[in-house]
Amino acid sequence: MYNPTRDQARQFFLDTWAKRNGPQPLTQMEVLALTIIGRHPEYQSLMDQGERALSREYPPELGETNPFLHMSLHLAIEEQLAIDQPPGIRAAFEAQRAKLGDEHAALHRVLDCLGETIWRAQRDRQPPDGAAYVACVRQGLDA
Repeated sequence: MYNPTRDQARQFFLDTWAKRNGPQPLTQMEVLALTIIGRHPEYQSLMDQGERALSREYPPELGETNPFLHMSLHLAIEEQLAIDQPPGIRAAFEAQRAKLGDEHAALHRVLDCLGETIWRAQRDRQPPDGAAYVACVRQGLDA
């Protein structure tokens, strides 16, 4: 299982962004990462900062969103949707997309639920609860 360090995960996004106009071929994961960066123009100038971007902290207590964490969660969600893991996540996402009429807004709904699921798992020192995660994504669909 691939378990990158914080700096390796950040470097992946920076390297991918740097390769976007070059002659090097992109992996499927890099193509996906470029799509995610493209959906977040607010992060694109950060991608040009190199070493400075690697060392920057984003303290949540100051209300800052960590762009690398945000984009990494997007990558995780794309992988989950591709294999429908946890079971039902793809259908819950598709239902949110249909309700909201906006794929990116639906992805952010999933992202919020994934973040909460990870936080609860860490707090409780338990594996993530896939069923609760899918239920979170499905919230508000019946309204």
